[in-house]
Amino acid sequence: MPAKEGNASLKVLVTGAGALLGQGVIRSLLASKLRPKIVAVDPSPHAAGLYWTPFRHLVPMVNNAAFVDRLTALIELERPDMIIPGTDVELQVFAAHRADWEARFGTNVVVSSPEVVRIADDKYLTFQFMRDHGFAVPDSCLPGDEAELVRRVGFPLIVKPRVGARSVGVVRVGDDRSLAQAITAGNNVVIQECVATDSEEYTAGALVFDGNCEASIVMRRDLRDGNTYRAYVDKFSELNEQVRQFARALAPHGPANFQFRLDKQGRAKVFEINARFSGTTPLRMHAGFNEVDMLMRRVLHGERLIQPIVRPMMILRYFTEQIVPAGEELSQ
Repeated sequence: MPAKEGNASLKVLVTGAGALLGQGVIRSLLASKLRPKIVAVDPSPHAAGLYWTPFRHLVPMVNNAAFVDRLTALIELERPDMIIPGTDVELQVFAAHRADWEARFGTNVVVSSPEVVRIADDKYLTFQFMRDHGFAVPDSCLPGDEAELVRRVGFPLIVKPRVGARSVGVVRVGDDRSLAQAITAGNNVVIQECVATDSEEYTAGALVFDGNCEASIVMRRDLRDGNTYRAYVDKFSELNEQVRQFARALAPHGPANFQFRLDKQGRAKVFEINARFSGTTPLRMHAGFNEVDMLMRRVLHGERLIQPIVRPMMILRYFTEQIVPAGEELSQ
């Protein structure tokens, strides 16, 4: 739906102001020439992103029964043109309430359908989705079928939680004993073929509307503690075409993130999908791909989305600081 008539200034509400994802979305909004008013939301008064805008609110954790009522009251108070969830754990809640919030408050909730979110959240469902659509994918199984997987692909293998992020709980195993230990120690795990090496890992972003992938970007990356800390941007034309095929099949609403490694045939084997913007979203804008700005223009202004020509570069990530003077800290 278009931006509300008579509202000269756009307003965007972003949750997860303490998370890497939420902060990346806020940074992308701050870089937009549309200059939207940003409403930042987080459960903690120590979330750095809250202090990047004068419009900020505290909410309960998403697993608190009061979360939906509090967020609904904030939407009614602020009347944002767009709402962007900034954490993974909120996606199912936003997907469940999207239609209601949009109908009641005339806002645009940037979240995919519950089914797309469910597929992306669960790494075994991700495997099944990619396989069933004919894409190359790391061979995978659930506990109980690992002997057959070893017979098919051998070692090493990756054992990881079906639902998880930032490489938490991910174990690389090289023999039957370590495989059994990892399965026993894990919680609701999936076992996967180990594809290529750490130096051949990629992250890609796509913007999709009505099943059509209208823009995409691919970056090779180096990881530290599960997050991208170095990224390498290039045209990657063939990989972008593969990403666009993935995105058309998944048909999210707006952004999607695909993480993959290349096999010996140069095929992208996706091991993770995120039905949202990515932690690398603010890195992409430095290469000329501000996907948050593109989304606002497409959804709120009805502008035709044109695939940007990205600038090849290396991006090095580093820590910085947010100063909060005494007396200005938010309270619970």
